[in-house]
Amino acid sequence: MAIDTTENVHGLAALRLTAPDGASAFVTHHGAHVLSWIPAGGDERLYLSETAVYAAGTPIRGGIPVIFPQFGTLGGLARHGFARTMTWKLDDQRAGADYSLAMWHLDSDAATQALWPHEFRAEITVSVGGNQLDVELAIENTGSKSFDFTAALHTYLRVREIEHARLTGLLHAEYRDQLAGGAVRTETRETITFDGPVDRNYLDVPPRLVLGESGRQLLIEASGFPDVVVWNPWDTGNAQIKDMPALGFRRMLCVEAAAVGMPIVLEPGAAWSGRQTLVAM
Repeated sequence: MAIDTTENVHGLAALRLTAPDGASAFVTHHGAHVLSWIPAGGDERLYLSETAVYAAGTPIRGGIPVIFPQFGTLGGLARHGFARTMTWKLDDQRAGADYSLAMWHLDSDAATQALWPHEFRAEITVSVGGNQLDVELAIENTGSKSFDFTAALHTYLRVREIEHARLTGLLHAEYRDQLAGGAVRTETRETITFDGPVDRNYLDVPPRLVLGESGRQLLIEASGFPDVVVWNPWDTGNAQIKDMPALGFRRMLCVEAAAVGMPIVLEPGAAWSGRQTLVAM
């Protein structure tokens, strides 16, 4: 049977989900942030910085930060919004013969409305089992006026060596090159390799990508999220990030399910959801 345990990581409350087959995920209530995912019989597939900061009001470097209601600087809020630095409430835990699942929520309150004057309910659902991890973000407009937002699951994938990583599935996709001032370009490579910094917002992409390395692959599927962000700071960018070790960039690649090309608009009472599924192969 599944065994879920309440734990503590550097002073932050967290929940470890463990499926009957041994697959596990580790999630802090701070940000509803997935810090770890280990498929059944496998090894760690998420990158978490060894120098990450664990403190109230501070984002954790690595894992799967929840980006809402603003991606990056696409608005007037602090970078990537506030959801990743707030405490979410654990709502539900349940398990089946082949999975373990938990759900958290974040409701608008005086603190969020001082930053962003809208009423909402956000939910994160994390499910783990076998060789699969599912993370779903749902947003409901609980107020009396419409609002729009951008969002992402800012997924840091662990790679053995970034120069050996191969990402496929984005051929012919249009993207905004953030390293070139947001210039709009078209992907010409069937297989994307990495030999320098990359920061691209791919728009209206296929729902299925594959990250390959020597001896293993990772299937990356998304629904609800129309876009994907691919990011690695390389050595120069890495040196400017205080909570990354010197060679951290060599062990990670962000492939983020995102809604960044066009903001999502929710009328009063309306809801939206987006999911990212990772399958170790």
